[in-house]
Amino acid sequence: MTVLIQIAQFVFIISVLVILHELGHFIPAKLFKTKVEKFYLFFDYKFSLFKKKIGDTVYGIGWIPFGGYVKIAGMIDESMDKEQMKKPPQPWEFRSKPAWQRLIIMIGGVTVNFFLAWFIYSALLVYYGDTYIDNSKLKYGIYVDEVGEKLGIKKGDKIISIDGKKLEKFNDAPINILLGDKMTVLRNGKEISFLLKDEVKKLVLNQQGKRFITEALPPIIGAVKENYAAKSAGLLKGDKIVSVNQKPILFWSDLVGYIKNNKNKDILLNVERNNELVNINVKVPDSLIIGIAVDTSLAKDFLVTKKYSIVNSIPKGLTQTMEALTMQVRQFKLIFNKKTEGYKHVKGPIGIVSVMSPTWDWHFVWRFMAMFSIWLAFLNLLPIPALDGGHIVFLLYEMISGRAPTQKVLEYAQVAGFIFIMGLMALVFGSDIYHLIVDFFKK
Repeated sequence: MTVLIQIAQFVFIISVLVILHELGHFIPAKLFKTKVEKFYLFFDYKFSLFKKKIGDTVYGIGWIPFGGYVKIAGMIDESMDKEQMKKPPQPWEFRSKPAWQRLIIMIGGVTVNFFLAWFIYSALLVYYGDTYIDNSKLKYGIYVDEVGEKLGIKKGDKIISIDGKKLEKFNDAPINILLGDKMTVLRNGKEISFLLKDEVKKLVLNQQGKRFITEALPPIIGAVKENYAAKSAGLLKGDKIVSVNQKPILFWSDLVGYIKNNKNKDILLNVERNNELVNINVKVPDSLIIGIAVDTSLAKDFLVTKKYSIVNSIPKGLTQTMEALTMQVRQFKLIFNKKTEGYKHVKGPIGIVSVMSPTWDWHFVWRFMAMFSIWLAFLNLLPIPALDGGHIVFLLYEMISGRAPTQKVLEYAQVAGFIFIMGLMALVFGSDIYHLIVDFFKK
């Protein structure tokens, strides 16, 4: 059931984005009296799941869920309709329109993607506000795993800045560390700076989404569950774990680690209770669950929620949109870096489905849609033939030089771009399937 919910969320997000992106091409085409022959959600190779002709346009749903398209008469696109292009240009065709009109038609899709993201971010700020972990309020500092320590970070550090920029939201720390070059922390009262090595970032990426850095919490018990070993042993809410098997414990995550490493063994907990120290023996079961939970009230102290009015949400939404765009561009630093090997972790549809929320979560859906809308805008602007950016480059060339590329040049470019994109998709899908198989056998 979880997988079906994840797939449903992904299909919903993609469907909305594709329809609105193609409307960005469709509407200006219609305004400039250009004939649009098809408007499709998903691709319809050989047959359609649904289609209906209204006026000059066939509206339909294809069976290959990898996007969608509008087929504009007199335009060299993925349909490669050479027969139509051999005929004399008609006034209602794309090729007969002035270059500036064709440019507006082509940039319409990415324009819609950009403004959609802006609108969603602004709307979310009004409805939910902006909730994040305030980095300045992490009085216990941060917690890192072994890979995080290899980056140079220590448990209990407090992050001051990354690449000279002060860190306000701790939620942004993981991605900023991966994209950064230098980090400054407060450690034992002293500011310490160190370089973030690409070789270690590779290890972080290899953890496949596992958090290498989290907010540190003290080992204070917030709840003890009935019918578990902790309850039977006598642990109480409010107990602070001082040591495990006489080894000092400073953070809750260290306690969790000790429990996981002592399956089917007795562990000796030295507990501070009412200013007194108490020794308690606990047997760790096969499940590795002894029935205690961290005091989450401590974490609430770190959370900040800023409320926004409609007026204030508009500029803030634009800022978040630009930050998301900048982050998308910066990630190419990881993807194409031979040392980090980020290209091995690029996710296609299968991989993206796996990161969807396991339950239907509208907040997650809208935030992901905004982020993905910006991603699609950026990708479509790349100057690759077969993408909007490729068409835009040829149109700009025509407007600057005063002469259009020949039909043959456009056809060859379209074929080359299509082959490149299909090859890239094959690699991404292959990576998805590979990781799916590897993850299956790891279970």
